[in-house]
Amino acid sequence: MLVTQLLWRESCTDPVITPSAYTTSDAVISSESVFIVELSLTCANGAQVSWSMPHKQAASGTYQVKFFDEESYSALRKAQRNNEDVNAIQPLFSVNIDHRGAWSGPWVSTEVVAALIGILVYYLAFSAKSTIQA
Repeated sequence: MLVTQLLWRESCTDPVITPSAYTTSDAVISSESVFIVELSLTCANGAQVSWSMPHKQAASGTYQVKFFDEESYSALRKAQRNNEDVNAIQPLFSVNIDHRGAWSGPWVSTEVVAALIGILVYYLAFSAKSTIQA
């Protein structure tokens, strides 16, 4: 599970969070997997968070996005600098995003399938012609 940490500048006590998320599902038409999380908070205006990464790095699974206020974010950065346990720092809130992975198209392109069918039809027609003429 990938954990993404984001800083929340305003203090918000007992937030009521309504998340909405989108992740890329088709790798044929895009070069990177995109993650968009939109949040609706009762204590403040809505917020939107997004990031992207190459498809190969964006494995399917659950991504946890943690939000910190300034105080807890400072403690998180301090723990990271000192190689301490960052899981001990409690976020303001977190949102889990399910990413099913991006579809990268069929294993065999349609051009290859069409060419193979054409070769098969030619072979069958040539074999039938040879059998009839013999």
